[in-house]
Amino acid sequence: MKKTNVLLFLSIPILLLSCEEGDKAVKQIIVKNTMAVDRANETVSIDLSSLDLNDKTQLVIRDAETKENLVSQQIDSNDDGKLDAILFQPKIAANSERTFQISSTQSPQLTDSIPNCYSRFVPERTDDYAWENNRVAFRTYGPTAQKMVEEDIKGGTLSSGIDAWLKRVDYPIINKWYKKELETDGSYHKDTGEGLDNFHVGSSRGVGGIAKKVDTTYYFSKNFTSWKTLCTGPIRTSFVLTYANWDAAGNTISEEKRISLDYGSNLSKFVITARGTDTLSAGLTLHEKDGDIAVNEQMGWISYWEPHEDSELGTAIVVPENAMVGHEHYLTDQKDESNLFAHIKKKDNKITYYAGFGWKKSGQFATKAAWEKYVNDFAQRIKNPLLVEIKQ
Repeated sequence: MKKTNVLLFLSIPILLLSCEEGDKAVKQIIVKNTMAVDRANETVSIDLSSLDLNDKTQLVIRDAETKENLVSQQIDSNDDGKLDAILFQPKIAANSERTFQISSTQSPQLTDSIPNCYSRFVPERTDDYAWENNRVAFRTYGPTAQKMVEEDIKGGTLSSGIDAWLKRVDYPIINKWYKKELETDGSYHKDTGEGLDNFHVGSSRGVGGIAKKVDTTYYFSKNFTSWKTLCTGPIRTSFVLTYANWDAAGNTISEEKRISLDYGSNLSKFVITARGTDTLSAGLTLHEKDGDIAVNEQMGWISYWEPHEDSELGTAIVVPENAMVGHEHYLTDQKDESNLFAHIKKKDNKITYYAGFGWKKSGQFATKAAWEKYVNDFAQRIKNPLLVEIKQ
């Protein structure tokens, strides 16, 4: 396994940090919203090379009008070991623009021990990899869990599907739930007020696992073989999972997933580097096949809303840049293999999509209509990103 490499992040609470009066070279960032709706919880990324600042190690972003400081996070976007971008999430009214100022600061940066956007390898629970933000949580499974199944050892999991952890609090729960499951008499399979893990994955695609269809059969990888944490922070967590080459009816496919999850989003972003195919399919498990599907190929999304124990649950996949080339409501009598698939073509040698869920009991979405509106609005925002201009 690769060693975790958690990058520096900046968590700057409003009103607790201000630019030093001695700060030099303040740059302006103009963010424009071209849509007729207010926008928030959307991440703006600024390339540090575009900023003519002498010191880029500690930066602060403030609203030019209100003078309030915004939470920001520096990341290494290309995994070369150097911080090269800064993220922030402005609030922009409909059909308007807002100006922000970015400058170097000598003020001490405040950090969270467990940030809102968090992920890690979990060796104490076999070898899961888990990630979360303030709205949702996920996990998937590593090689030890696969080996246990193959050697008929109890407690293993053989799946490259994505599991959903149904949280209903806005604070981090991954470490707390694992400790509850492994070190106490409690269990994360029981809801004591924060949510629970009662989402069955098995060999299904869960929430966004991939597959390759050849003729009438879907093929897919086994568990991930290695991992690397890229960043955690107040705005984004990101990591890479690699998989052993797998066979799809004689075609050898390689797979590497770069997954990220931003603050305020119910959907993780997946960027798949795959060789051996020009298309892949991302799927949503259909569980008992008693839910309702919705598809909007023009906007590039699929959704599944289903009864889920004492509540209801929506899952969805959103595909940007018109890369969705079809879908299939795939039903079979084989256990866990019924999925709703979005077929996605490669663009710039990558397969890119977003996948996630909304749980009615969390209070985020009360109805199927509310969930599908969120998914469609998400797709609209991807098609119409915030426009950014930097004035030196």
